[in-house]
This record gives sequence, C-alpha cells and structure tokens, in this order.
Amino acid sequence: MFYMPGIRVNPEEPFEIALKRFRKQVEKGGVISDIRRKEAYEKPSIARKRKEASARKRLMKRLRRVRMRENRDY
Repeated sequence: MFYMPGIRVNPEEPFEIALKRFRKQVEKGGVISDIRRKEAYEKPSIARKRKEASARKRLMKRLRRVRMRENRDY
C-alpha cells in the first residue's frame, strides 16, 4: 500500500522545482510501481512465487552484507 504524495509549493518557488519534488515523492511512495503491478490480474500462484522470490532476494542481500561485515580488515 502507498500513501498519497503531496507537496506544499512556496509562492516564490519555480514550478519546475516543485514538480521535481513532487516526482520524488511519487517515486518514494511507490505509486507508479503499485499501479503497474495492479494493471492486470495476477493469479494467486504467480503472486506467491513473486513474493517468495522477493523474500529470497532480501535474504541473499542480508547474507551478503553480513559476510562483508565479517571479512572487513581494519
């Protein structure tokens, strides 16, 4: 789930800078990726496989960080 991004624009702030800040908020909030994911129906089995792959990727990333921390030479 995501939150609705929003920004407050100062009267003297240029439009381009405000738009850039808004785009950053949208990207940070995951709005675009969520909409793309919900564009088409995803079968429960496919969703489960995607979630498992994501969990595997997070685990490998965590293990890689731990190994790097253990191999540091000071």
